[in-house]
Amino acid sequence: MSDRVRATDAATKKASRPAKAQTAKTISGDVTGAPAADLSRAERRVAEERTAPRAAVIHEAIRAEGEGELRRPLSALVWSGMAAGLSIGFSLVASGLIRTHLADTSWRPLIACFGYSVGFLAVILGRQQLYTENTLTVMLPLFTLRDLPTLMQVLRLWAVVLLANLAGACMFAWAIARFDLFGPDATRAFADIATGAVSVGWMSLLGRGVVAGWLIALMVWMMPGADSSRAFIIVVMTYLVALGNLPHGIAGSVDGFFLVARGALSWGGMLGNFLLPVLIGNTIGGVSLVAFFNHAQVVTGDA
Repeated sequence: MSDRVRATDAATKKASRPAKAQTAKTISGDVTGAPAADLSRAERRVAEERTAPRAAVIHEAIRAEGEGELRRPLSALVWSGMAAGLSIGFSLVASGLIRTHLADTSWRPLIACFGYSVGFLAVILGRQQLYTENTLTVMLPLFTLRDLPTLMQVLRLWAVVLLANLAGACMFAWAIARFDLFGPDATRAFADIATGAVSVGWMSLLGRGVVAGWLIALMVWMMPGADSSRAFIIVVMTYLVALGNLPHGIAGSVDGFFLVARGALSWGGMLGNFLLPVLIGNTIGGVSLVAFFNHAQVVTGDA
């Protein structure tokens, strides 16, 4: 187990003690009106374990993880970010391969969109650095400390991880576009998916990018309390992103780079007309709609 995982688990356990203590008081009858007089000690322990963690517990776990990310050395961020950019390419590959083996019917997207989750499963369960995850994770230390050094650390991490993600995504897209690794039928499916992703107006990409960033950040927020359900949460949330044709900056960059490598899209169209509005939208969705409001509910009341 990595130091990052140990730190997050330790923070979750530490932060959950007050919530569990309060739960234990309630179950044991210390709080007026608690109907627990007939429960055995073992039953009370089971009830305590099944109590959902408070928002403050989740906040502390993510905040501690964010602090750990901000302290990571530059080389670790680069390699992890490149690995994430390469891994996220399997979202396009899996979607294209499923699409290739399905008839062209109205319900085909309902099945093919499950392939989009494959890249995210590889990235998140593999503990690789993805830019859109860090629109939530590293923002909580910044919202807590509110100082210039932390802001500079956040901007440093964003820049390094984003560039590393894009480098990995570009290498992956160039490989599948140039070497026809999965056969001509699959390559045509990749092209169809990529063309549909980038053929959207600037403002529409911006607005949809906000929603996509919101969903991805919500997924990250749910992870500390998910335990064995993490894979299920990743699949559900990213499936919704794919089904709604909501653009994700890094996964979508694989689509864009693929079309550039095939000569179907210019670099200007890829970077300025597609990637820029999507990244702006993802960042707004992750920071403003999730990190800010979820942080506010913890610091302004008993969450």
